Amino acid sequence: SARRFSKTGFCCLDRYNFAMETHSETIRWLLQGDPAIRWQALRDLSNAPAQEFQAERARIATEGWGARLLSKQDEDGNWGGGLYSPKWKSTTYTLLLLRQLGLPPEHPQALRGCEKFFCRGLERDGGINFWKSFQHSETCINGMLLALLAYFRYPDGRIHSVFEFLLREQMPDGGWNCERIKGATHASFHTTISVLEGLDEYAARYPENLSAVMEARAKAHEFLLQHRLYKSHRSGEVVDYKMTLMHFPPRWHYDFIRVLDYFQSIKASKDERMNDAIELLRSKQNENGTWPLNTPWPGLVYFHMEETGQPSRWNTLRALRVLKWWAS
Repeated sequence: SARRFSKTGFCCLDRYNFAMETHSETIRWLLQGDPAIRWQALRDLSNAPAQEFQAERARIATEGWGARLLSKQDEDGNWGGGLYSPKWKSTTYTLLLLRQLGLPPEHPQALRGCEKFFCRGLERDGGINFWKSFQHSETCINGMLLALLAYFRYPDGRIHSVFEFLLREQMPDGGWNCERIKGATHASFHTTISVLEGLDEYAARYPENLSAVMEARAKAHEFLLQHRLYKSHRSGEVVDYKMTLMHFPPRWHYDFIRVLDYFQSIKASKDERMNDAIELLRSKQNENGTWPLNTPWPGLVYFHMEETGQPSRWNTLRALRVLKWWAS
């Protein structure tokens, strides 16, 4: 039957139809938000012309959340006084958030922050290592840094060394794990999504290396699909309840909507092993057509963009574009 019911008894198809009926009203609500929300809603949900959504995108640097984050940059080019710590005020995490907001590439403040990533050069393994006490590069962090260097178009040939390091670190099961050097034999969801997002940005910046990216990506996708995106491939049980929540920003954490949003962003082929995550997404929709925000990951922040437990423009934006992709 096409009418599938969730564990709560709510018809998922009816819930989806309800979302589509209130689609226009929900988009209007999204367009009342920050420029970071508005430009993505125009691009992904309204099919607005590029000139329109790019004009809205340009406002991120001068209005709202983006402007507030840019104003916090230290005189030395860092944020929060450090490269990776304190979480979540550091250079790495501030730039990750600015990327998620959609700050246009080559923004001078972002490029100045990216410059800091090479403060110690490259490690012998070819990756970036921020800590003198480590003799190796951390895979999860290098996935994040690859995404930032490629997205903001930082002009440094060493980015290719980071890319090659990540390819070498891919595990036999298709994913990545920053604990591999300590003996881990099973990939990590957290590390894998960070690397996949980095590979996506790298391929967009350097399409001549797309074939190598596609090969690594296919193996990683299969790893995630074998786990139905958030479940044990052996027992079928949820790996971690926190993966079923809707956080924003995700920071370094993996969750089901982060990976669904990744798949829609690359226009991946639909796979029936994504069904559980899609049904979970539908089940979390509020009656008014929005999605709520779960408790943020603990840490220092410059400001909170949205209120926990309340309708979230970030989650609603992401959910609607995932469902639009899934229905296409």
